[in-house]
Amino acid sequence: MSTYTKKRFITIGSFLLGFGFLGALDGIIFHQLLQWHSVYMETTRTGQIMSDGWFHLGVSIALVAGGVVLWLGGNPSDHDKGIQKLVGGFLIGGGTFNLVEGIVNHHLLQIHRVKPGDPNALVYDLAFLALGVLLAGIGWYIQRNPKTQSDSAGA
Repeated sequence: MSTYTKKRFITIGSFLLGFGFLGALDGIIFHQLLQWHSVYMETTRTGQIMSDGWFHLGVSIALVAGGVVLWLGGNPSDHDKGIQKLVGGFLIGGGTFNLVEGIVNHHLLQIHRVKPGDPNALVYDLAFLALGVLLAGIGWYIQRNPKTQSDSAGA
């Protein structure tokens, strides 16, 4: 497998891992621990539990896929700027999760809010999106920063 292909696997795998990880944190912190961020269901609590279950299945698939793709890419430190690709891709993936989930579910579909029922619900939703932009921006900067030294002498 070529060095280029391995680098692409590191970038894609770390993105998927970051996407799945932020999704898992969202589910654990907001859905389960704080019980803020759940789907509005006019039917039963069972419908809400099922929707959260489908959500957790999806982020679990992203985590496993990310791990497999990273494994295929090999050791990131064997590649020039491989660690930057790993960390940057992870942060971009996590930020993308927040942006996609926030824009689609909170604003377009209006399935749920970060903290439904709160008079400042829009502030929570906007902070959620701002965190996504911040994470993705930091990840992009890490991946693209030419001043950072390469983490290996060769490859």
